[in-house]
Amino acid sequence: MSDDKKVFGRAEEFLTLFKQGADFTKEILEENERLRHELHSVQETHRRAAADPGEWGKLRVELLTAIDQLKLEKDNALERLKMVEEENRQFAERYVEIEEENNNLANLYVASYQLHSTLALSEVLKIIIEIVINLIGAEVFAVFVQDERSGTLEAVASEGQEKDRFPKLALGSGIIGRSVQSGETWCGSTEGSEDWAAPIACIPLRVQDRPIGAIAIYSLLEQKDAFTPLDHELFTLLAGHAATAIFAAQLYSQSERKLNTIQGFIDLLTK
Repeated sequence: MSDDKKVFGRAEEFLTLFKQGADFTKEILEENERLRHELHSVQETHRRAAADPGEWGKLRVELLTAIDQLKLEKDNALERLKMVEEENRQFAERYVEIEEENNNLANLYVASYQLHSTLALSEVLKIIIEIVINLIGAEVFAVFVQDERSGTLEAVASEGQEKDRFPKLALGSGIIGRSVQSGETWCGSTEGSEDWAAPIACIPLRVQDRPIGAIAIYSLLEQKDAFTPLDHELFTLLAGHAATAIFAAQLYSQSERKLNTIQGFIDLLTK
């Protein structure tokens, strides 16, 4: 870098520093003037008050009035703050509710989709068990299906107990039989039951007016102490979609058996 450029750069740097110093000095002078004016105003007020006791009394009244006004404004501000905090709390609670509703809707959609994702009866029953465990929170329950020949309700899948321990039930008899016959979901105490004919909840499975079976719940998981609104929505979903899925799987199984029988006859005739 040449000497001229160095000198020019230093000159620019000096001018910049000088300008900053001048600006700072100007700010100091302006602030000093403002403070001086305020000091003069305070001194003048004290002088008037000292010279005239009535003026001091007037000033005292003005100050007390100003203090009262400030207190009122403070109280109003605190009241508005409480209102805003309450609104924020309500918004937060509503946000949590909306999030829970969204999760519930997602769970209902997934459950509905899974129920109709297969035509194998064993898979349908497995999906129903997973839904009842994971979404409802049942610990001991059984899935009853109506036997085509005898018309009785027989346990075809269960959780918490072997399915062979659950009795065969007549349609229209007892809590489960009446629930299936009427199509009405039954809910009782959630304390748990070891009477296999008396569940704490029974979800009838029907396709239109045709009884398919039932889901009988006997106890809930330890961390769950009551049925929630989502549980009742799941009861409604299972009452329709689970029944349809089981019915479709039964029809598919029957058609497969008939197809195999027909194919067997065709094979015999063509040999």
